[in-house]
Amino acid sequence: MSDNFAVDEPRVLPWQPWWALLFIAIVMGLIMLLGPWESFELQPRAFMFDYPWKLPDPSVFSRSVVWTLYACHQIGIWYLIRKAQSQNLKYVKGLHSINVQALLLNAVFICLHIVQTRLTYDGLAQDVPEFSALASVALMLFVIIIMENDRRGVFFGKRALVPSGVGPMVRKYHGYYFAWAITYTFWYHPVATTPGHLMGFFYMFMLFVQGSLFMTRAHVNRWWTGFLEFFVVIHGATVAWFAVAGQGGPNWAQFLFGGLGIFIVTQMPGIAFKRWHRIAIVVGTLLGAVIYYSLNVEQLQHLPRVLLLRYVLVAILAALIWLVLLLQRRRGLSNR
Repeated sequence: MSDNFAVDEPRVLPWQPWWALLFIAIVMGLIMLLGPWESFELQPRAFMFDYPWKLPDPSVFSRSVVWTLYACHQIGIWYLIRKAQSQNLKYVKGLHSINVQALLLNAVFICLHIVQTRLTYDGLAQDVPEFSALASVALMLFVIIIMENDRRGVFFGKRALVPSGVGPMVRKYHGYYFAWAITYTFWYHPVATTPGHLMGFFYMFMLFVQGSLFMTRAHVNRWWTGFLEFFVVIHGATVAWFAVAGQGGPNWAQFLFGGLGIFIVTQMPGIAFKRWHRIAIVVGTLLGAVIYYSLNVEQLQHLPRVLLLRYVLVAILAALIWLVLLLQRRRGLSNR
């Protein structure tokens, strides 16, 4: 989004980030206090993307409940985003009334998902593959790289050659996709107390807050958005470590050091770190990688793939968006 803010817009309602963090802490405490949530024995993964956290004997009722709640949540947040765009709101230090509506909507459905898990357990995982939830969030990260290209570049502050029109289109419509990716992923999982689930829900709750703060200065605070991007590294490594029945998996280091590499190359230039902060992050990452891969040389071959794949997929996504723009322009010319 643009960094040009209105200075004459009155503050609608006050906002302090710790209010949201307090709510998140309370909800996380309740999830851990009320667990375990499974009344059946979980089975180990039989194959990749075999998601264990689902009922062995689902019913039409259990499926209907979770899909209905998800649909209401999804349509509700899309409606508020559309309503906010139609109002031509300016950026403010506090909250617009519609931000309060979005925060309340997400808070209500977070609580409903907790209750629903206790009553019927299943998330959307019963009917859709795990890969869909993983891919939805991964694609969101690719979109962020494209969206932030003009401001912070892609390679150590250098802008990538992205076709004109791609950036503005992504900035205009990214809210709809992000709202889907976050809400869909949230409802994909039942509430559970594994380390991966807990960290994932904590991250989802922060993303719900971010997604509710559209058209506010808090939404584009670079320290806040930088933290949200960086947290993906922590979450990805944690989930990979506990991927199989609570046992360490071999891929956690790829997520950790690959994610840190992407943070240094692409994301860190957009944050106002002091010089010694940047040096410390780079040196710490390199030192950790050297120590780990000197003890696990056979895994070193996988690390470049993580970095290369991310940027290749970003380029493919930018090209696809550009093709959509070209089709729209040609259709517009043909209709004249």
